[in-house]
Amino acid sequence: MTGATAGELNAITDVPGVLVGNATRIGGGALTGTTVVLLPPGSLVTVDVRGGAPATRETAALDPRYGGREVSAIVLTGGSSYGLAAADGVQTWLGTTDPLVPAAALFDLGRGGDFTRRPDAALGVEAAEAASARFGTGNVGAGTGAVNADLKGGLGTASTVLPDGTVVAALAALNAVGPSVDPATGLPRGAAVGASLRWRDGEPVAWREFPAAGGDDLTATRPDAGPSNPLNTVVGVVATSARLTPAQLFRLANAAQDGLALAVRPAHGLFDGDAVFAATTGTDETDAEAVIAAGAEVFARALVHGLLAAESVTTGPRHLPAYRELYPRTAAGYRV
Repeated sequence: MTGATAGELNAITDVPGVLVGNATRIGGGALTGTTVVLLPPGSLVTVDVRGGAPATRETAALDPRYGGREVSAIVLTGGSSYGLAAADGVQTWLGTTDPLVPAAALFDLGRGGDFTRRPDAALGVEAAEAASARFGTGNVGAGTGAVNADLKGGLGTASTVLPDGTVVAALAALNAVGPSVDPATGLPRGAAVGASLRWRDGEPVAWREFPAAGGDDLTATRPDAGPSNPLNTVVGVVATSARLTPAQLFRLANAAQDGLALAVRPAHGLFDGDAVFAATTGTDETDAEAVIAAGAEVFARALVHGLLAAESVTTGPRHLPAYRELYPRTAAGYRV
């Protein structure tokens, strides 16, 4: 977007008052985790669920036709529907009167070897207690057991600051059955989205947030990642410091889902559970159309960051290579 910059952290926590915490379980048959997004008081949240097989909690309460609901925290978690138990822990941890804690889960069951090792209430508490403005990405939290086609997926984040200072930012766990890498170029499909963004340090020429092809051998045979599983899901949050009406906020969630479709193809399948929450935390008066347009771009960038931050994992007979393992020269040039 013309005149837009990346935020100071290039993260969802560039939105004032937003904190993120991760809790991860690896080993002993586990490869899963939970991510908690804590929101400042008065934050309104809606959600757009487009996957055909979602695992969610409290999403009906976020219908914009009800006028918008205040939300204290949002939970993104592994463990499919079992993992929604992590939100129970977060709700108890908050300690307020009946806090609303919506959640969305992705499918990572059995990826560590033991189908029964999945997030629970205790893991939700652990993630909430870890909440901070600075947090890890890649193989952490909801991205721990994430897979993208035949590559390791992960947790990613990104932010955009509009010319008037309004912040639009996203957090996403890339766990899609649709590939996010263009086989013809070796580049992430969403990489072009960052082409016109500028850092707030005022560099004189526009830069690409994600690099052009870096000389990797695109004909190299990928390691066999084992049988694919169609039960995949992308879950995430897009947040803004702008003041939006419930209807505008829902359109922001819609736009973020469009960003998902830019970065992953195909998206929103019958067995996906793709769900994106949208949160407005502030009172900034701004052009709602600009905020909504930024939502698509920033969510696509967050997904690319999740792919680039992921690390290779071997569990039993299955090796899940990371993007950086297969495309090391290209990955070495990316900037977050």
